[in-house]
Amino acid sequence: MIRPLPVGIDDFEEIITKGYYYVDKTLFIRDLLDKKGKVNLFTRPRRFGKTLTLSMIRYFFEDTGTEAANKGNRTLFNGLKIRKQGELYTREMCGYPVISLSLKSSKQPDWELAYGCLKEEIGREYLRHRDVTDSLDTAEQQRRFEDIMNLRGSRQDFITSIRFLSDCLYLHWKKKVIILIDEYDVPLENSYFSGFYNEMAGFIRSIFESALKTNPYLEFAVVTGCLRITKESIFTGLNNLEMISILNPAYDEYFGFTQEEVNEMLQFYGLSEKRDRIREWYDGYLFGNAEVYNPWSVMNDVKMMTTDVNALPSPYWANTSSNSIVHNLVENADTSVKSELEDLLAGGTIEKQVHEDITYDSVYDSEDNLWNFLFFTGYLKLVSRRLEQEKQYITMGIPNLEVKYIYSNTIENWFRVKIKARDLSALYRAMQDGNVEIFERELSRLLKESISYMDAKEAFYHGFLLGVLSNMSDYIVKSNRESGNGRLDITAKSLDDSKSPIIIELKAAETFQEMEAACDKAVMQIEEKEYDSWALEEGYTEALDYGIAFFRKRCKVKLKRHRF
Repeated sequence: MIRPLPVGIDDFEEIITKGYYYVDKTLFIRDLLDKKGKVNLFTRPRRFGKTLTLSMIRYFFEDTGTEAANKGNRTLFNGLKIRKQGELYTREMCGYPVISLSLKSSKQPDWELAYGCLKEEIGREYLRHRDVTDSLDTAEQQRRFEDIMNLRGSRQDFITSIRFLSDCLYLHWKKKVIILIDEYDVPLENSYFSGFYNEMAGFIRSIFESALKTNPYLEFAVVTGCLRITKESIFTGLNNLEMISILNPAYDEYFGFTQEEVNEMLQFYGLSEKRDRIREWYDGYLFGNAEVYNPWSVMNDVKMMTTDVNALPSPYWANTSSNSIVHNLVENADTSVKSELEDLLAGGTIEKQVHEDITYDSVYDSEDNLWNFLFFTGYLKLVSRRLEQEKQYITMGIPNLEVKYIYSNTIENWFRVKIKARDLSALYRAMQDGNVEIFERELSRLLKESISYMDAKEAFYHGFLLGVLSNMSDYIVKSNRESGNGRLDITAKSLDDSKSPIIIELKAAETFQEMEAACDKAVMQIEEKEYDSWALEEGYTEALDYGIAFFRKRCKVKLKRHRF
């Protein structure tokens, strides 16, 4: 039986015991032990394996309290790379108490609900470790533990809950504690956009200060998130904090799939011939010195092709989030940002100063902050970097077709909304009346306001014009209709039979000087291929045949009235 792919499964034990395909990232543990970082903050885009990594760490290091369970956890790593590294590393297996928390659930619309979810997450971890109460020295410690476990504790109790649980675990095991915190910045991002940022930032800061700053029973901690947040002093005074962002070469190949790993997966599933398609759509990231693929999208795409080898690629990663930051970028873009977006969509690059310490409340303070946010969250890739007068600059581009889809789709949706709010009656009337001069003028005006992606050329202009025509009242607008001896670009037919139907053929000129000839060619193509033959068949006596040529943000319109 072919191994299933673990799409949406981030529990290490489940992946191994149920026979899912696993890309072996266990050497992360070796590097963690070798580097001996006290508090390690890993920032990576969403869906790049952070949660699974923390799950793997927990199953490797945690002493469950029973030999049978520990033996089971050791078995999970049989045949994996970490087991081949020798006794120096394997002796650490099942050797520590572990506190494991995920802050994902705190994505709530108000402070009380978010705080309640954080309490529940902490309470569940207390419940998981309830056996340690046998080792507590005083009735007060017992009461405090039970109050937190049963969610009755005070705000102060929960602020110091991780540190207190560390104390309790050390009393019980006589071993220092490993702390794992997943998606630490989810509550910060959510609270910013929901309007209770200060309350959440204060709470998270207090927890971290207590658990990670002055904790004598901490062996080491691993914290994950999308952004390195320092301005709010979330990690105040943590001199032992190591920041490992996507610019850091340490641990660079452990989040995301390398080319070798993708090749092995495709070979395993008999899909090696799909290598180019996978690379174009989901490759392109550079973390440290490692080139990596988006693991979420690769697994989804391979899984889809195991069912249908001819399945079309899809923007899987794009569909896991609202992509609100891209929406905000597009909606608030000035002339400068529009120009940079156009360069990126055409396959070009932009250069910005690095700001690794951006925060959610400073994203919109400057264009540089916004571009940095997009970079660190996976919407842009690193192309190159340089140092100038102690300032670091990075050159960025769009990583792959999947991310390009996010930008282009967002732009198209933005344009549709913008068009709906515009009065286009002059343009529509000119087109219906055959007034070429006004039609061309109004169309050029809209082009200059748009955000174009010229590498698509005719495809962009086709979509642009469809968006413009989508609000024509009492008209049915169709695209790529089969007619005559081919497929015409756009038709617009009025519900009023007395109005002549409109036939449009588009051309993208290579230079400004070629626009005239391209326009003539478009009109001629309508005639030669009889694109308007359907109008005669439906009883019309006339068709308005438009040839439109585009060059960048300019257009040329020509009309031929075809009377039958």
